[in-house]
Amino acid sequence: MYAEALQSVALAVAQVRSVDLVLARIVHGLAAQPDVALARLWLIAPGDICGECPMRAECADRSRCLHLAASAGGSRESPEEEWSALDGAFRRFPLGVRKVGHVGATGEPILLQSLGGQADWLVRGEWARREGIQSFAGQPLVFRGEVLGVLAVFSRRVLGAQEFSWLRTFADHAAVALSNARAFEEVARLRGQLELERDYLREEVKDALSFGELVGKSAALQRVVQQIQPVAATTASVLILGESGVGKELIARAIHDQSPRRERPLIRVNCASIPRELFESEFFGHVKGAFTGALRDRAGRFQAADGGTLFLDEVGEIPLELQGKLLRVLQEGTFERVGEDVTRKVDVRIVAATNRDLKAEVAAGRFREDLYYRLSVFPIEVPPLRQRRDDIPLLAEHFLRRVSSRLKLPPPRLTQAHVQALQRYDWPGNVRELENVLERAVILSRGGRLRLEGALPEAVGATRERKEPTPTPEAAFLTEKEWRQRERENLRAALAAAGGKVYGPGGAAELLGLAPTTLASRLKALGIPPGKG
Repeated sequence: MYAEALQSVALAVAQVRSVDLVLARIVHGLAAQPDVALARLWLIAPGDICGECPMRAECADRSRCLHLAASAGGSRESPEEEWSALDGAFRRFPLGVRKVGHVGATGEPILLQSLGGQADWLVRGEWARREGIQSFAGQPLVFRGEVLGVLAVFSRRVLGAQEFSWLRTFADHAAVALSNARAFEEVARLRGQLELERDYLREEVKDALSFGELVGKSAALQRVVQQIQPVAATTASVLILGESGVGKELIARAIHDQSPRRERPLIRVNCASIPRELFESEFFGHVKGAFTGALRDRAGRFQAADGGTLFLDEVGEIPLELQGKLLRVLQEGTFERVGEDVTRKVDVRIVAATNRDLKAEVAAGRFREDLYYRLSVFPIEVPPLRQRRDDIPLLAEHFLRRVSSRLKLPPPRLTQAHVQALQRYDWPGNVRELENVLERAVILSRGGRLRLEGALPEAVGATRERKEPTPTPEAAFLTEKEWRQRERENLRAALAAAGGKVYGPGGAAELLGLAPTTLASRLKALGIPPGKG
């Protein structure tokens, strides 16, 4: 074994940034040297196969051991036989056990040589005699005082002290190259994760509902808040139920923000918007060339949410034949990208939402029962806006400030008349519809007095009844005198509600939705003195 050859191998190894490639080049570079029968490299890692390990009886500490990570060499009797497999009896070594384990535990190198043809210097004495093994050299891979693993060489000739010293130097270079490759891979992983989160966060900013944080003090909303607090601290799956537009995503965000996972991303998936042929790719990702249009590797939503929370919006829209694929990753925490055989493991907390009755969907055979129970460990039902009318004033003020800021307009004043009109409406579109109505009103107002006329789906103050109104008898009518009396009573009631005030904010003109000059003219015509109730 020559110093020049080892220097050449060390230089080639130093130029590689992949851990697997570094390991392969180390052992193949050594195995290519004259008279080297086998080169192997073990790395220290957590114990993983303790129950079936052939050396489990000798292992005192199963928290860590040496894992066979690379192997190269071949038989002299059967040149086609290669020794690159990473299984077998020596795929794990307990630290401190036998020669390799001793090097890994102490960081001290070992050089053994055949003495007088004895066979007990190696465990596999028959193999050593058959292959003519004369020397065993074990060197620790040490970087900054930490033992990373063990590099071992089985040679068909006796290794001298100088060659053993050169192997020590080579092991030091190999340890540096391995640490650098690990660092490069970690940087690449973190960069990829950040890019992935950046892409999904951009999508979230674009698609997320704009009605911000939870707003309201009603008893109905407080009941929801009281459910959020205890479940947020757990990893239990949550199913958020409610009509469209009630703010189910806000509940999901509140759960995530109050959970131990708040430093990791919350990734949202709108299940209704995913074509069934792209379902697996969207959730689990794909590799380049997996299907037409797969021009590059792409990570899926589960990988983006690793360590965080995955919000499955409109989960009831997932086709039945695809629900089993989702169930598997929820149960096992593992998945494969489309077109790839590598099994990946993720740690994801699931929060799902739907406006469907999933129990009825299960009964109808349109939703898997096992998936339903997996998702609904902790159900939360969000009330519709018509059941929390007390929150409408706070929500309206919130939206007026938000919309006005976005449109660069001064926020208009919300009067009691406006609040009463908004509270009389049933809001079938819930909070989302309220925001849209107020945005239209701000646009129509153009920085002036808030105008709900034309913004609400019906006339200002109209009520959308759930039952048919009682028909007015065809013969019912008012005489001119009766009409005048009704109008007089209505104007006096408005003056009384306004405290006798005709003009300005809160005045009778504003309450009636009339121009102040028009109201003044009507008061004069009906003989009602201004300022009188």
